[in-house]
Amino acid sequence: MDLDAFAERFTSRLKMACVVYDNRGLGDSDTGPGQPRQEIVPDLQVADISDAITFAQSRGEVDPERIGIWGSSYSGGHVLRVGAVDRRAKVVLSQVPCLNGWENFNRLVRPDFAEFMEGEFQKDRLDRAAGNAPATVKVVDENPLAPSALPTSDSYDFFQKLWAPKSAWKNEVTLKSLELFRAHDPSAWIHRISPTPLLMTVAENDVLTPTDLALEAYSRAREPKQLSMLPGGHFDAYTGNNFERNVARQIKFLKEYLGVEDN
Repeated sequence: MDLDAFAERFTSRLKMACVVYDNRGLGDSDTGPGQPRQEIVPDLQVADISDAITFAQSRGEVDPERIGIWGSSYSGGHVLRVGAVDRRAKVVLSQVPCLNGWENFNRLVRPDFAEFMEGEFQKDRLDRAAGNAPATVKVVDENPLAPSALPTSDSYDFFQKLWAPKSAWKNEVTLKSLELFRAHDPSAWIHRISPTPLLMTVAENDVLTPTDLALEAYSRAREPKQLSMLPGGHFDAYTGNNFERNVARQIKFLKEYLGVEDN
């Protein structure tokens, strides 16, 4: 997801360090004993963010009292939950966040396919209990009407055309990942983040993590909070002029609320 580009910009412009990692079971990260790879368990990913805070605090070059958390897309929702319950986080930066799994799932998935998925979820549970390999589904497909986790054309273009050629990204997640995504609701925590400062970055035409869901959740957040609107869709925050505009706003926020200085 080009997270290194954000970390590189932060650390080159500001006197700060960044911890960047692949979520468990994905990319270069290990997974837990008995857990399959390519399985996305939001509760575990949330816990891993708090573990990353602990790791950062253990580093001698890090000020343990000035730690911020940054997340994008699925993790953009995770940091809201962490920010609400882990007060070691002194600022929260949430970029194009996934906020309501149930609503998001039912907007992305065709009604007939959603009904079919109910049966597949149940079958997968029984198969796994019997010791069989977990069922999987593509993350993206060129045909937006085909079964996939992210059935939007911009998702396919980003992952297959831009990200896959320069990474070891695998176009596969377990079916259980979709079931867990549907039940995930980080927006329920957003009003509890205060008094920790929040910056939420929202794309004006986001069809993957819908714009209206993000704005509704933001309306429930309490001060201090800031909203940054970017033109374009979900993936435009990562590249081109939007990246420059986006990262500049985030740097300004970090300087204002985390007290970091220019390099």
